Amino acid sequence: MQRRACITRLATVAASALTLPGAVRAAAEPALPPGLRAAGQGTLRVFGFSIYRARLWVSPGFEPAQWAALPLALELEYLTSIRAEDIASRSLKEMRRVGEPKGEPNTEQAQRWQAALQALLPDVRSGDKLIGWHRPAQGALFLRGEQLLGEVAEPAFSRLFFGIWLSERTGAPELRQALLAPLLAAAPGPRA
Repeated sequence: MQRRACITRLATVAASALTLPGAVRAAAEPALPPGLRAAGQGTLRVFGFSIYRARLWVSPGFEPAQWAALPLALELEYLTSIRAEDIASRSLKEMRRVGEPKGEPNTEQAQRWQAALQALLPDVRSGDKLIGWHRPAQGALFLRGEQLLGEVAEPAFSRLFFGIWLSERTGAPELRQALLAPLLAAAPGPRA
């Protein structure tokens, strides 16, 4: 329930925050849209080492094949220590993988987004939890526990960032499957 309460706090800040394109800013009291529900979860492992546990929260009507169309939240519980600079660098590398067919992000976006991530993401230790909220037409909000870390107010950033886990071009297809499996099992029609 504490996780749910933390995630639910996201919308209040989003509603009261000023949105500046490309801006990174800290704000208070974020909250998610009502009705967000837990979906799948899984663990990222690299060369046999567990890096983090991921848990996906989705909006009503969420369709895995159209994952970027509705708000969602992704919680990462780190199982090891990682520097913010390394998180930002790896995130940009994975965002490029996701955006490669469209040439995204361009050089200027990549530089701006890496700087934004380095400015708002903290160094993490085992047990730390970060939550990202994908807001399709607005950008992404980031929290550490109940503390709002900041926002990147660019929809393209948010789509590529959350694509790290949810795009078919992900570098971690097993984790994507674990996050989406409960939704795929329940969804009629074609699979994502």
